[in-house]
Amino acid sequence: MADGITFQLEPGASVGVVGPNGAGKTSMFGIISGDIKPDTGTLSFAGHDLHRASVSARCRMGIGRTYQVPQPFEHMTVFENALLAAQQGAHVHGHDSYEMAYGSLERVGLADLANRPAGSLALLHRKRLELARALSTKPRILLLDEIAGGLTDAEVVELTTIIRGLQSDGIAILWIEHVVRALLSTVDRLLCLANGALVADGEPREVLASDAVRTVYLGGKIINEHGVA
Repeated sequence: MADGITFQLEPGASVGVVGPNGAGKTSMFGIISGDIKPDTGTLSFAGHDLHRASVSARCRMGIGRTYQVPQPFEHMTVFENALLAAQQGAHVHGHDSYEMAYGSLERVGLADLANRPAGSLALLHRKRLELARALSTKPRILLLDEIAGGLTDAEVVELTTIIRGLQSDGIAILWIEHVVRALLSTVDRLLCLANGALVADGEPREVLASDAVRTVYLGGKIINEHGVA
């Protein structure tokens, strides 16, 4: 459920999204990507009203996303997964699609595994492939859904380094994550959702220190750069 959530995202912005389970974070992503049709409200992207735009149309416009559980085509190679995203998501074909796909794999450190079946990848590499497939659609805004979940501390550092590099391309990032230390090392702004509503929006450490956010997390855990707060 997402109810009355209002915010703007500028080109090149890096914004984290936190909140307890059931807060409406994934529903918000579904509304932006087109997987969920909202009952009310407005959603615009680059001056275009997205109300009637399909998932594929939004992807071609530049809205890319990853999923919490990576969903590669397991019997295809790593490269073929990225290539399909370039051709079907970005509608790029021929030599340009090959360059785009390989460039995305290079960006996430998977070029050496390009010919490996996607189903044989370990979790870190599956997360990287999920990111590469999203990048192959040539996004202007990238929705990251718990991409650091399940990774070791060292793997989280590797992944956040890659994500920080995307900002130099002007890609706007909206990142749902329970591993808050990953957000604190990457994002410039933090949103906190609870019960489908926006309860805080601002500088990451100020948001986490606010009484409203602390109340939301009572009985839960906020994992910051020092461990559990």
